[in-house]
Amino acid sequence: NGFLTGKYKRDQAIPDGTRLQSADRFEVMSEKNFDILDKLIEFSSERGKSVLDLAFAWLLWNKNISSVIAGATKPEQVTSNASTCDWDLSDEEYQEVTAILD
Repeated sequence: NGFLTGKYKRDQAIPDGTRLQSADRFEVMSEKNFDILDKLIEFSSERGKSVLDLAFAWLLWNKNISSVIAGATKPEQVTSNASTCDWDLSDEEYQEVTAILD
């Protein structure tokens, strides 16, 4: 829905016509979730990566997950999604991210 991409900002109205506008935005756009997102941005930025890169890497760290289904509405999003597989999280990084999410 764009939350991890930074499309939505704390204390800003959700743009008209977006999927999140029709969903329960209060669940997604809570202060707690923005606090978590801030920590994930810091974690990934310190490593020269995006939160999208981190999301894919975190999911693919689990050997029981063989693929990640990602949505894209623009060609450049497909390219970006494919390039996220270049980051293999260490066990320590995975645990650190998991602690942020808990």
